[in-house]
Amino acid sequence: MPTVIQPTEITLPKNEKGLGKLIQSPTSADLIDGVRIQPIPVYPDDRGYFLEIARLKTGAVADFPEDSQVSAALSYAGTIKAFHFHRFQTDYWVPAQGMFQVALVDLRAGSPTFGLRNTMYVGSLRPWGIIIPPGVGHGYKVIGKDAAMLVYVTNRVYDPKDEGRIAYNDGAINYDWEIQYK
Repeated sequence: MPTVIQPTEITLPKNEKGLGKLIQSPTSADLIDGVRIQPIPVYPDDRGYFLEIARLKTGAVADFPEDSQVSAALSYAGTIKAFHFHRFQTDYWVPAQGMFQVALVDLRAGSPTFGLRNTMYVGSLRPWGIIIPPGVGHGYKVIGKDAAMLVYVTNRVYDPKDEGRIAYNDGAINYDWEIQYK
């Protein structure tokens, strides 16, 4: 069960520069507390492919209310959108097209994984749905030469008072957005 946070409990960690823990399995023991990954079914055929984002009231979004919001964001190659967090909202991210370097950081004071960073390379080559609980900072970089589409479901409708923003290059998070060439 994820750590429950209150709005005053968002705290910036003091991290050394890097990517944090690279997550290569949906069941990784290195996941931030409350983050969950669900592999997404893809059904390709000679016309393209069908990607099943979510079945409401089942799977990763089983606890989301009926008035949940579904949105999509198209980002051009090389775009970085980071970091933001929610005090109460849970996000379910599904990279629908292209490839993303997803970065997460636990901002919840008192969380057993406070300050931990996770990096996931997800998208067309690794179709994962990612549950991001309140208090976990999140962002992404579009990798590769093509634009990428992120579809996401939220358990609340958009409320600007619920959202906080942190610069992608904040020195406390100290996330390394450079290509690693590994």
